[in-house]
Amino acid sequence: MSAFIPLFVILPLAGAFVIPVFTGYWKNMGKVLTPTLMLVLLALSVMFFFRDSAVFVYYVGGWELINGVPVGIQFVVDGLSVLMLSIINMVAFFASFFSISYLKKFTGDKYFYALFCLMVAGMNGVVITGDLFNLFIFLEIAVIASYALVAFGIEREELEASFKYQVLGGLASLLVLLGIVVLYWKTGSLNIADISWVLKQEGSSPSLLFIQILFIAGFGLKAAMIPFHAWLPDAHSSAPAPISAMLSGVLIKAVGVYAIMRLFFNMFELTYEMSMLILVIGTISMVGGVFLAIGQWDFKRLLAYHSISQMGYVFLGLGMGMVILSVNGNKAVAIMAIAGGLYHMVNHAVFKSLLFLNSGAVEYKTGTRMLKELGGLSENMPLTSTSSFGASMAISGIPPFNGFFSKLLIIIAAVQGQFYLMAALAVLVSIITLASFMKVHRYAFSGNFRYRDMKKFGEAPFSMLFSMLVMAGLCLLLSLLIIPVFRDIFLTPAVNDLINLLNYSQPIIGY
Repeated sequence: MSAFIPLFVILPLAGAFVIPVFTGYWKNMGKVLTPTLMLVLLALSVMFFFRDSAVFVYYVGGWELINGVPVGIQFVVDGLSVLMLSIINMVAFFASFFSISYLKKFTGDKYFYALFCLMVAGMNGVVITGDLFNLFIFLEIAVIASYALVAFGIEREELEASFKYQVLGGLASLLVLLGIVVLYWKTGSLNIADISWVLKQEGSSPSLLFIQILFIAGFGLKAAMIPFHAWLPDAHSSAPAPISAMLSGVLIKAVGVYAIMRLFFNMFELTYEMSMLILVIGTISMVGGVFLAIGQWDFKRLLAYHSISQMGYVFLGLGMGMVILSVNGNKAVAIMAIAGGLYHMVNHAVFKSLLFLNSGAVEYKTGTRMLKELGGLSENMPLTSTSSFGASMAISGIPPFNGFFSKLLIIIAAVQGQFYLMAALAVLVSIITLASFMKVHRYAFSGNFRYRDMKKFGEAPFSMLFSMLVMAGLCLLLSLLIIPVFRDIFLTPAVNDLINLLNYSQPIIGY
């Protein structure tokens, strides 16, 4: 299985170079090759769930350990990596398939697919790399491709959003790079597993606290957590809909949430102060994001603010688990909180990507995304309306959709861990989220026609409908992860690899 690991980077990287070169010979190359590559990578990711080993390590160039010291580049796939690879490549497949029809209103689609593949290669690289420097390189590949994709429409609004995204993204990269430099100066290593062993011998220090704050600020900016969220509403609302789905569904998770999880669980020793900081940031984002969202009338901008709120739930679950573990509290409750956070991250990738695709289908057919200019779309676009309703119920935490069960796990863990205020806020935010999406359906899909030529429109094209309907089905299917037999296959390995440091480091450096 280890031999397959480099394919997660090689295949999309090859696609990114092949598509622009050969599209002149076959104009549909990007439309065919990109979804095919994403489907292959998705199948490969799922195959790793049914592995016979907990952790796989691939030594690039055959450079294995010398006297126990990692000297080469290592790609590592454990339970958390597999979970992330699955959601990245799943959302990438549906977004690229959706793009086949959606891109008809754009020109230069070969560059779109090339940049799309480059972004996926970067995200996959972030997830499988075992060292900090390559994590930074892959992170930059993913975000630079996303800067160009946000500006793909080359209208003033898109160029302005991309510029703002680049400025704040550049600041985030600078903070992360500075953290890596100081950490290398302190430990003499870039390998995550090796650094964890060195730090364990040295113990805590002011310089270590400084590095952790740099990483929280840098990766927090990438994940768009409040107060680092200023770039997200413009970037997510201005990008083409499939790219908005990728940015919200997986990019902020791969280059933000995943990096924080990997470093703070598997490299640094958990401390109460840092754990509480992550918990507080998550809670503020969960509450602040929903209040910023409910007043929006731009469909995509409303969804962008809800991304901040829903990722707040993820950080709330992870933060509670970290706080409990840092004080040697009830491990079972910590596991439930972390599992809830990871479960909600998976669910959010599906229902939020679907909602952005819904908004793209609406804009594709009507030419507007302003809710006050829409209305009565359920008659013209019944399948789009139905899939949007499913995603809205999922994000609002209504049973039997997947969002209900992940929020339930987080709330139960909050009550059992005596985080009563967080539990109450999680319930309150869910109610406000429901109100926000009732507004979307009332103004966009119900009522009377308000758009001047609305009666001339029919349903979205097949490729767009296919992606939306299958993802709507997943909003129900993923509810099964609450059942232990399915949870043990897909979520439990990721939780175990986060809370047991040796699970990650031992297969890499042997201790």
